[in-house]
Amino acid sequence: MSVARVTELIADSSVSFEDAVKQGVLRANTTLRNVTGAWVEGQKVIVKDGKISAYRAILKVTFVLDD
Repeated sequence: MSVARVTELIADSSVSFEDAVKQGVLRANTTLRNVTGAWVEGQKVIVKDGKISAYRAILKVTFVLDD
């Protein structure tokens, strides 16, 4: 039997939402073992001087706990 855990993280990108998601998953894999999936809980942008300066993705990352 496996037990999984879900953790929330927020990733930023100056390029796009897709890049923010990719960066978030890459970063999660450097810290967490056995990452099996992720879903986007939300998206938002950071605006400075009337222009989008960053794309932000709120992610829920699932990873399986070691036995």
